[in-house]
Amino acid sequence: MKISYNWLKEFIHTDKTPQEISTILTGTGLEVESVEKVQAIPGGLEGLVIGFVKETAQHPNADRLKVTRVDVGGPADLQIVCGAANVAAGQKVVVAVVGTTVHPVSGEPFLIKESKIRGEVSQGMICAEDEIGLGTSHEGIMVLAEDAKVGTPAKEYFDVTDDYMYEIGLTPNRADAASHLGTARDIAAFLKIGITRPDISAFKIDNTNRPIEVVVENEAAAPRYAGLTISGLEVKESPQWLKERLAVIGVRSINNVVDATNYVLHDLGQPLHAFDLDSIAGNKVIVKNAVEGILFKTLDEVERKLSADDLMICDAEKPMVIAGVFGGIDSGVKATTKNIFLESAYFNAVSVRKTAKRHGLKTDSSFRFERGTDPDMVVFALKRAALLIKEIAGGEISSEIIDLYPNPVAPFDIDLSYSTVHRLIGQIIPHEEIKSIITALDIRILSESAEGLMLQVPPYRVDVTRDVDVIEDILRIYGYNNIYIPTQVRASLSASPKPEKDTVQNLLSDLLTANGFNEIMSNSLTKSAYYADKLETAVKILNPLSSDLDVMRQSMLYSGLEAIAYNANRQNRDIKFYEFGKVYNVKEDKYNESQRFAIFMSGAATGAQWNQKAAAATFYNLKAIVDGILQKLNIGDLQVAEATCKNLAYGLNYTRNNKVLVKFGAVAKDALKKVDVDQEVFYADFSFDQIMQIVKKNKIVYQEISKFPAVRRDLSMLIGKDVTFGQLRQIALRTERKLLKDVNVFDVYQGDKLPEGKKSYALSFILQDVEKTLTDKAIDAIMQKLIYNLEKEAGAEIRK
Repeated sequence: MKISYNWLKEFIHTDKTPQEISTILTGTGLEVESVEKVQAIPGGLEGLVIGFVKETAQHPNADRLKVTRVDVGGPADLQIVCGAANVAAGQKVVVAVVGTTVHPVSGEPFLIKESKIRGEVSQGMICAEDEIGLGTSHEGIMVLAEDAKVGTPAKEYFDVTDDYMYEIGLTPNRADAASHLGTARDIAAFLKIGITRPDISAFKIDNTNRPIEVVVENEAAAPRYAGLTISGLEVKESPQWLKERLAVIGVRSINNVVDATNYVLHDLGQPLHAFDLDSIAGNKVIVKNAVEGILFKTLDEVERKLSADDLMICDAEKPMVIAGVFGGIDSGVKATTKNIFLESAYFNAVSVRKTAKRHGLKTDSSFRFERGTDPDMVVFALKRAALLIKEIAGGEISSEIIDLYPNPVAPFDIDLSYSTVHRLIGQIIPHEEIKSIITALDIRILSESAEGLMLQVPPYRVDVTRDVDVIEDILRIYGYNNIYIPTQVRASLSASPKPEKDTVQNLLSDLLTANGFNEIMSNSLTKSAYYADKLETAVKILNPLSSDLDVMRQSMLYSGLEAIAYNANRQNRDIKFYEFGKVYNVKEDKYNESQRFAIFMSGAATGAQWNQKAAAATFYNLKAIVDGILQKLNIGDLQVAEATCKNLAYGLNYTRNNKVLVKFGAVAKDALKKVDVDQEVFYADFSFDQIMQIVKKNKIVYQEISKFPAVRRDLSMLIGKDVTFGQLRQIALRTERKLLKDVNVFDVYQGDKLPEGKKSYALSFILQDVEKTLTDKAIDAIMQKLIYNLEKEAGAEIRK
């Protein structure tokens, strides 16, 4: 939001500098992001003075040039060569002295230097209006009134003042400050000075020759609607002061009527709209919802399809304006307009916000309406704009004020306790100071007691509905810097669970980043099309921004696949991603969320080198990462089973206590197709909540490294194709609980040389006794038990 320093000073009388005002604004919660000096006329007429032409003579070497002697109030007259046909002795003129940079209307600025022109010395320049930015005429030099005082700076003579523009980062809750009046109100409250509001006492109805009928059909969307007609005005260029005032805040001048409505919008924060009265069919204005699907061309010449939820300002035949958002192509003021209907309204913030978002429109009006305007400002701003239009465009107010306000918006009643103020601020503020601040912010004190105040907050303060909101207002005006900071801070320590979630997350992030993975962060909102078969458990968004963001995600898979598709479309097909996030579902009207941790691999696992080719990522690359994570977290005692997840073509589940800790494998083609991914993707999905539960209970036990060697024995066996290594491992670990340290598979063979339905596994068994060296007799006994149980429980045939 842009605010003018000079404009602010029309509301408050202060000698504070622009920089001091900037500090005050930031301190009161209106953060000034930048302060920029703005000159209404480029160069600000710096270095230009009023001069008096004492003599003129024909240039001896040029027929079209004259040599003049000019008094500019200095110790000596200046000799200036001038080519203007109208220059003559006795004139008061504008002179650019040597060293002045002149800013013409067209072309680049240039520096005035002492020079010789056709052999004659010239010590300055007598200026035409287009040469110094005061106009477009170049017919001759500017000739000033006889009472112009010689030596007066041109800046002073033409009353050119510098301005300063504040760029304020207005937060959404501060709708009350979206104007010069609102901004000035905070400054006045901080400085403990009065505020001067515009004078509308001169407003009167000139006649009632052009009445108009207004009907509001949707009072919920338009709680207050006011207007009047102005007849016999002249649409033309705005006066210079108005164009300059709007230019400072970046508003382009259009014509005097439109500029007047824009001026009042930025002055008081109340949007207005001027209609060509003669173009309103049936002399009737109807505020109603649009017909679903009809086309409407807006001022930007874009044809938009309207929704039945869009509030429109219509005449007896057609829609004219999207209420509170944007005008129609034919509704506005034209160069030929003589009569207008001037609208001032209070529209429902939610209605305007949804309409603006639906059509992708952001205007000065919608910016204010969708945050909440002041319903009590509607008629005041209407009168203010009407007076301004009469002043600069002429005409007469030709109707009574129409003010449809059936259900006035009630103010907020708030009970404020002094003790709560002191407790939350942390410092005792004098009661009189509190009351002074509250009153300065337009909050009425209904009653007072020793314990506190009963307040009435005006409806335009949509962000102040509770006592804590009032206390926040008191604090920002009182000044955060005025709160005493003690030399000692006392606080009670609270125990936090160990290890902390962030510590574990950072540990895993470091591990994966060190292995070449990149962290991604995805939106928890996603499209329901991904979960077509699970919509009954989806958490649906009541007011979705689009069909692509209409549910909360139930899995980390699709957000990761979207990231992979995005990268693949940009020629980055070698992917290693990980993400921490939450997933959501609803079961039996109970909403659930859980923390997940996902890993994605696709493309090449290792890049091409001079001595090796690029190696494509495989299931086993992902398995190595998953196993490494579990080992890093000291998580063991896992049961391994084949994954049955619909989104995985094949993979494994690691479970503990009958709960799946992680599922991982190759993503199914159906899932890839939903996101238009055309390459193989490997995916691991951890339950981060379960990881934390296990890690919290994990105890690291120190164990001395055994002095006695470990022994390896191998077995080769035929087993059924449906028997898994996990099953064989569990049988072995149950058979020998003390001395068997590890079981691994080091060879697998399946082929036509084996009996039907069989496969060959070669397993290695690591045996170790921490107290003594194992003997061959003991080892053989263990191996015999292993063979017996593997044959009995798994149907294994030991191969000799």
